[in-house]
Amino acid sequence: MEKLRVSKLMSEQGLCSRREADAYIERGWVYVDGVVVSELGFRIFPNQKITLSQSAQKNQLALVTILLNKPVGYVSAQPEQGYRPAVSLINPESRFAGDKSLLRFSPVHLKGLAPAGRLDIDSQGLLVMTQDGRIAKTLIGDDSGVEKEYLVRVAGTLSEKNLALLKHGLSLDGEALKPAKISWQNEDQLRFVLRQGKKRQIRRMCELVGLTVLGLKRVRIGSVSLGDLPEGKWRYLRPDERF
Repeated sequence: MEKLRVSKLMSEQGLCSRREADAYIERGWVYVDGVVVSELGFRIFPNQKITLSQSAQKNQLALVTILLNKPVGYVSAQPEQGYRPAVSLINPESRFAGDKSLLRFSPVHLKGLAPAGRLDIDSQGLLVMTQDGRIAKTLIGDDSGVEKEYLVRVAGTLSEKNLALLKHGLSLDGEALKPAKISWQNEDQLRFVLRQGKKRQIRRMCELVGLTVLGLKRVRIGSVSLGDLPEGKWRYLRPDERF
């Protein structure tokens, strides 16, 4: 049996992200079979038991996850020339008045806050931003199967044959796409439910069957919906909500 890095195993076991694992190891917050591990890059066997100290667990409880209704014109992550990053909307003024969380906004909540999945600059809707590596892994890890639901306004004609192709049969970047749930929401709007997130996937899928996307809005990730969150507003993920 091959030994693996403790940080890699911690990530695979859903304890935290690899970056967080390294920070916890440096602080002496990680135990392997009851013994403190303080050496970065330390390797163990996969069947050895990893546990976190109470300090690490308290640190995880303090991590926040924010839901934002991103408007068109904002970029999810790195800012592009002439455009603002979505994180610039996370401030006390743009907090949703209907947010039921008891948390008070603090600048600390912006430290390490990163999008867990992108939403194109010309798309709007639900964007998850989190400090918690476990949530990021759940949503964008290699083995993530969390559903993302979109309402997509299109122009063009879609035959039953091409609708079937959209559901399963298209390839992007030389790779066959996973099956998707796609149906007409109304006469000019499709509902997409995907379990993967290739770059500009829906727009490129539509192009392959002769459709032009006029508008795209993400309305759900897993069991968390956009709901009545207004455009440009944000709220905290509630303790009872799970993706």
